[in-house]
Amino acid sequence: WTVAAHVVAKPFIFPYFEDVIKEVVYSLSDMYVLRNLGITMRRVLTGSLYAFIIGLPLGMIMGYSPKILRALSPFMNSLRQVPLAIVWFGIGDGPTIFLIAFSGVFTIILNTISGVQDISKDFYNAARSMGANTLNIIKDIVLPGSLPGVMTGVRLAIGLGWMSVI
Repeated sequence: WTVAAHVVAKPFIFPYFEDVIKEVVYSLSDMYVLRNLGITMRRVLTGSLYAFIIGLPLGMIMGYSPKILRALSPFMNSLRQVPLAIVWFGIGDGPTIFLIAFSGVFTIILNTISGVQDISKDFYNAARSMGANTLNIIKDIVLPGSLPGVMTGVRLAIGLGWMSVI
């Protein structure tokens, strides 16, 4: 990068590495930048938390019950269209957090469904043969078994949240 920037010698188009580092250090010491970074992080984490609170139970229910999955899938697919939140709610924290949560909730739902459905049926059969009821199966098999899918959904939702920040 450094060599290429010096060969091109047009810092407006291809900035020097030294200048970029200097500006990063300056920006990280500027309170205005840090305050706005904190506001943005709060929005992303709040929106991602709302997406998790809504998406995890819906994904667990939809992944565990094929009937509920068939009943809610058309509704979920119709809601996945990106809303005009700014037009509906105006400018500020509310629409931004709503948009972040909205962008992440479907990712969490779909990954949770996938995580629940990826659990081998042998685990369910083994638990039932030992006398486990539905609550025990959910607590001891579904929740821990779907955790990789849930965590993937949360990680992707936070990334989508950063992309949705306005």
